[in-house]
This record gives sequence, C-alpha cells and structure tokens, in this order.
Amino acid sequence: MLRLTWVQPEDLIGHELRQAAQDGREPKAVAARWRAAGGPEAPATAGASPTPASRYLRRLAEDLLDELADLPSTLADDEPTDLDRIRAACPDWPEPVGTPAGTTPHRLEAAWLGRATGCLLGKPVEKLPLAAIRRLARSTGNWPLTTYFTARGVPAELLEEHPWNRRSASTSLAENIDGMPEDDDLNYPLINLVLLQRHGRNFTTTDVARTWLDELPAGRTFTAERVAYRNLLKGLEPPHTARHRNPFREWIGALIRADVHGWTNPGRPAAAAEQAHRDATLTHTANGVYAAMFTAAVIAAAATGDHDVHACLRTGLTVVPPRSRLARAVRQAVHLAHEHADFDTVVDALHAAHAGTHHWVHAVPNTALIAAALTHADGDFAGSICRAVSGGWDTDSGGATAGGIAGLLAGHPAALPDRWTAPLKNRLSTSVGDFNGTGFDTLAHLTHRETLRP
Repeated sequence: MLRLTWVQPEDLIGHELRQAAQDGREPKAVAARWRAAGGPEAPATAGASPTPASRYLRRLAEDLLDELADLPSTLADDEPTDLDRIRAACPDWPEPVGTPAGTTPHRLEAAWLGRATGCLLGKPVEKLPLAAIRRLARSTGNWPLTTYFTARGVPAELLEEHPWNRRSASTSLAENIDGMPEDDDLNYPLINLVLLQRHGRNFTTTDVARTWLDELPAGRTFTAERVAYRNLLKGLEPPHTARHRNPFREWIGALIRADVHGWTNPGRPAAAAEQAHRDATLTHTANGVYAAMFTAAVIAAAATGDHDVHACLRTGLTVVPPRSRLARAVRQAVHLAHEHADFDTVVDALHAAHAGTHHWVHAVPNTALIAAALTHADGDFAGSICRAVSGGWDTDSGGATAGGIAGLLAGHPAALPDRWTAPLKNRLSTSVGDFNGTGFDTLAHLTHRETLRP
C-alpha cells in the first residue's frame, strides 16, 4: 500500500495545530474537536501515519485545516510575509549596492564542496535524537565529531536501538562514501542554478514554480515543497501555494534553497535576500521565509571574502524583522555561543529552549543552531560542520548550510581539509536535469557565470 508522505490530511492536521499555537492563533477548540473524534497526533518523524484514516476523519481533517487557516494571529504585525512590510520592519535593512563586489570560481567551488561535505556528514544521523547521535559517535571515539560517522565498532545493541537513517547509511557512512550521493540539500541549489540560467536574477515566484514543474520530480520534494507542488497541480497560484493546507510553511525547506541567491550576489545582501524571498514564498511564510532571507544575506556578505563570520551573521539579521521568533532565536544562539566554551552546553541550552515547541525540521531552531555553530567555531570549516551536525535536529540540512558558509569563508578548495573533500571525488549524484555526475569545479564556474549577469 502506498502511503504518500507529507500530504495526507489526517497527518497534516496535527502539524497545523502545532503551527497555529506557534504563530499566535488559538487552536484549542479545533484541537479538542479533532481529539474527540479520535484523530491521531502527527507522526513524530515519518511523513505519513502507517494506515489510512477513515473517510470521516479525513474529511474532518480537511475542514479543520481550513478552519485553522481562518483564525487570526496575534503575531501578524511582527511577522509579515510581504516583502515591503518586511523591509519596513527592518530598521537596518542593507543599502542597495551600486557597483557589485566580486567573487571567484575558487571561492564558489569551496562553497559547493562545503555544502556537500556538511550534508554528507549529517546524512546518517538525520531524524535521530540528540542523545542517540552522541552515543553513536562516542562508541567509535568520534566525539566531539572530527570525521564522518562509521558503523565500524558500534555495538550491535546500540545500532538496534538507534539505527542509521535507512536511506543514507549505504552511501554516507565513512566506509561507504563514493562521491556525493543525491540529496535535496544539493538538488535545490541545482534547481536554482537552472532558474537563474533561464530567467536571470529578476525571476518571479511563478518562474520558480514553472522550473520546478519542468525539472524537479515530485518524489524528490518533501514537507512544504511537496504540499506546494500538490497545490500547483491543483491549480493554485503563488503565494497561495504556500498557505493552502501547508502546515510546514515555517520549516527548513526555503532555507536550504537560499545558497545560490547569496552566491550570485556577492556583497549585495539586500539583493540576495530579495531573491530568496521570491523563491521562498512559493512554499513558505513568515519565519520560513526569513530563514531563507537570513541565509542568503549571510552568504552574500561572505562571498566577497571581506568579512569574518560574525559580521556576516550580523548582516543576515538586518533582513529579518527583529521582533520575529527567528530573529530572537538567532540572537539567543549567538549569545550562547559566545558565552560557553563547551559547545555541548550551547546545544543543550538550545534544545531546552525549543523542546516541545518545534518539530525537528522547523526553521527556527535549525537556523539558530547553524548560527551558533558558525559563531562558536569562529567560521572554521571543520569546526562549523561538526558543530552543526552534532547539535541534532535536521542534521544534513544544518551541516550543508554551515558548510557552504564556512567553505566560502575559507575561500579556496585547497583550504578545506582533504579528509573531508577527497571522498566526494568531485562527483555529485542528482536527479535534476543533466547535472548527474557533474564536478563541483564545473558547478562553481556555472555559478560564477550567473554572478556576472546583469
């Protein structure tokens, strides 16, 4: 039996109830009706519950999803999605740059490699709880993390209790790595490279949608992206695609699509954030959009090689409404990273702050962890990816974003330790277009070409 993940109404409703409580709506009455009818909680880690709901429960879930969407939010003024309102809420919005700064193919190659390496490090432990990640790493003497995870030497009873991510272990444990395996954290930069090649930097959100329908297999989408894809096929248009029965609209999906917008706008954080906004609003709202804008602005600042990681992170916050949940979480994370010498202490504090509130794929805690990792490692490449992954939550996505930023700051592929990059064999697997098997050096040159387009 096929249980298509991330779209079953009876599974979406539990996530929407949590989302409503987070974004300032009052869902208690709706939640009571759902539970009184025997409605289940949302699956904790999977995208779908194991068995279908009754026809009655499914119809009730659809009705309640629409009812929740109509509830007013007390956070609407502090967390707008419209770009003009976001700009108005940001007192330090970056000034437009007349003459853009430049970057180099070598710097971009280091960024691509960094993104792939951080993603690969996090893949085997994606979905695992923090305690399990620590136990697995310690069992092989790899804690604090200094290299890729391995199954060699892990006690059988520990693996039985906490198995590796089933889709990733065969390609991302140290003994199995043979080039960079396919992952959505790399697919989306490729999609956005195609987007810019076809439509230039003045693309619209509709152009993003068309590119997806042309180039992105639906089965390679997850969470908010899969819901938005479904909404496109149902005839909805952006930005309604981000809102209609989409409880994942503040999760991490838009953030993992942001790198190319930063890479192609070196020294122009406002332009990078605006591109990321047009991309993100196909699938996300509010904090989900801010996470992408923040990341794009950080990367745009890092792409010139003129700023350290701390200045880049401060630049990222200038495009995020300061009273938003994301801005508050990032500021707290950076403060914790400066305050504590032991990164485990930082991670424990972040998990305590977000425990029981956010799903492990939500943009708020993951963006905070990325900022904390980069801050604590002072932008060092290995330190950044290892800290990001060791902090748990969406390990491959957090590792990818931290690695891309730290790779940019390193400035050259030769500056990245060979033990991290050699297993990639300069080869990327993907289902996107004609990119399967492409080298990161080639991707860097293609990306650099887009930085030069008017």
